[in-house]
Amino acid sequence: MGSHAYFLQLQGADAEITAALSRGDLAAAPVTAAERELLKFAELLTRHAYKNTPEDVQRVRDAGWTEPQIAEGVYVIAIFAFFNRVADAFGLEDPGYGNIQPPAGMPK
Repeated sequence: MGSHAYFLQLQGADAEITAALSRGDLAAAPVTAAERELLKFAELLTRHAYKNTPEDVQRVRDAGWTEPQIAEGVYVIAIFAFFNRVADAFGLEDPGYGNIQPPAGMPK
């Protein structure tokens, strides 16, 4: 989870958001309602992609996300699932991104 939090920080997320999400506590994450809906969708696809329904996608649309944004989200979710499974299959260790601070000038 450290690498995900690190890259989330690079995108400007604050420490409270990364801490909540790294604990898997979506309810405590200070995000917008639209972001929360997208994160719920991401969790569904990550844990149980086969349970995804048209109604699940519609909830994301209703939260304000466009078709291209939803598609990009699905692609990002899928590629991270791929990376995680490859890392798990080969027993790769966490590279320690969680202990690295973003470069100077980047939000912390």
